[in-house]
Amino acid sequence: MTTAFFAMMHRLKYIQRWGLMRNTETENVQEHSHEVAIIAHALAILRKNKFSEGRICPDPDYVATLALFHDAAEIMTGDMPSPIKYHNDPMRETYKAIEEEASKNLLRMLPEELQPLYEKYLIPADDEITLEALKLIKAADRFSACIKCLDEFKVGNKEFVSAYEDIEQRLMSLDLPEVRWFADHALQAYSASLDELSAF
Repeated sequence: MTTAFFAMMHRLKYIQRWGLMRNTETENVQEHSHEVAIIAHALAILRKNKFSEGRICPDPDYVATLALFHDAAEIMTGDMPSPIKYHNDPMRETYKAIEEEASKNLLRMLPEELQPLYEKYLIPADDEITLEALKLIKAADRFSACIKCLDEFKVGNKEFVSAYEDIEQRLMSLDLPEVRWFADHALQAYSASLDELSAF
């Protein structure tokens, strides 16, 4: 059996983010997914190695892989702007159902013997480990949005000022020590130039 699954995943690079904002630089879902995976992996490592006491610690590699697929459904749905997606509970629930159906369609594109191996990434279970992994991915997703805002600030685009304030507030409201660590020790560097980064 041939499969279109991997070719479909390749098409994440055609789905543009931030459709309601004036951007100086475009960002696609493939780039975003990669960044979220890197940050989520770091958050999972931080939790496991610095902030583990009395907490569930998902495997960092599992978290990173789950993060790579966290927006896979957008290949079929496109990127719905947050103000629309989260406008109210009925809209949120409807879009969630649409995303789940899109994920099932993607899963069916795989050969049958591979489907059980990918299902946990495309349609995550609601067990304790996965729910904790998804919290870390949500935090990484918000960090990615903050970083997009910082990139726009560097070139003088004030369009993202209120977005940054809102996203930062929602990020800190997660109240996770690994999130605070990343905010305190890593986020500032994203505002730096290449020469400044070399001096860190």
